[in-house]
Amino acid sequence: MVSTNNLKNGMTLKIDDKLWKVEYFQHVKPGKGPAFVRTKLKGIPDGKNVDRTFRAGEDVEQAIVTRSTLQYLYQEGDAYVFMDTTTYDQINVAASVIADAMKWLKESDTVELVFHDGEVIDYDLAPNVILEITQTEPGLAGDRASGATKPAVLETGAEIQVPLFLNIGESVKVDTRTGDYVSRA
Repeated sequence: MVSTNNLKNGMTLKIDDKLWKVEYFQHVKPGKGPAFVRTKLKGIPDGKNVDRTFRAGEDVEQAIVTRSTLQYLYQEGDAYVFMDTTTYDQINVAASVIADAMKWLKESDTVELVFHDGEVIDYDLAPNVILEITQTEPGLAGDRASGATKPAVLETGAEIQVPLFLNIGESVKVDTRTGDYVSRA
């Protein structure tokens, strides 16, 4: 059990036999009345977002999770195969759990997977990745300061908006949380 006064972003809670990840929390002490904790919770693995308010000091059950950094190997049907680089054990992760992350991962990249009761329930990606552009319109010289963008397909199949001056074969840095172009790599 953990007190709502000790909640942190990223913490995994077990409420009503479901797992929830704390996305945001705020302690509120109104001028009148008791203090409370306002939270934004994300359901695991369905991704459903819920706003929930707790009394300050209320106890909630913290889910016991383990984190492990694994290397992505390949896709096998509707699952993805990852390998622990210390023990060389391979595990299959269902596409329903990790499909959103796969547009930013290429073979041999590492990702931190979150396990609960031996099953993968979540993942943590690096904030930025460097990927190569495989398909886009030709670059235009002189359009460097206009701020205009064009669609580009990356080596993982993800599609993002990039500045007009970028061409096929160039590498770009992408924010994995928003899917936005950050800079040329």
